[in-house]
Amino acid sequence: MSNLSRLTEPGLWSPLFRDFFDADNFFTRGNGGTMPAANIAETEKEYSIDLAVPGFKKEDFKVKVDKDILTISAETKSESSEEKKEYTRKEYNYSSFSRSFRLPDDVKDDAIAAKYDNGILKLTLPKSNVQVTATKEINVS
Repeated sequence: MSNLSRLTEPGLWSPLFRDFFDADNFFTRGNGGTMPAANIAETEKEYSIDLAVPGFKKEDFKVKVDKDILTISAETKSESSEEKKEYTRKEYNYSSFSRSFRLPDDVKDDAIAAKYDNGILKLTLPKSNVQVTATKEINVS
C-alpha cells in the first residue's frame, strides 16, 4: 500500500494533512479568506503538491519546513489612488493565506523545491528510504 493511499486511513495522520484529501474541505476558510485548494500526487520517487494561487508574485511566498511540518504562506498588498479636483479615491487590496501540513516520514525534507508559474505554486517533495528531517526556508523559483 502506498503512503498516499494510507493518508486517508483514520488515525494515521494529523487533521492538517488529511485535509489534503477531504473533498468536503477542498476549500477551507482561513483568517479572513479562502485558502487555496491543494492537489497532491505521488510517484515512486516523489510527492508533488500544486496550489492554485493566482494574483501573487513568487516574492510573496514563504515556504518553510520544520520538523516534518511544511508551511506555505503568502501575502500581497496593493494601493492605488486617484486625485482629481473634485475628489480623491484610494483603494487598498490585501490578500494572504497560510497553510501547514505534516509530511510523511519518507519525504526528504532538505530537498523540497518550489516553483511558481502562471498562478500555480508547484512543490516537489522527493522521497527517501531514510528519514531526513530539516529546518529550512525553501526558495520559490
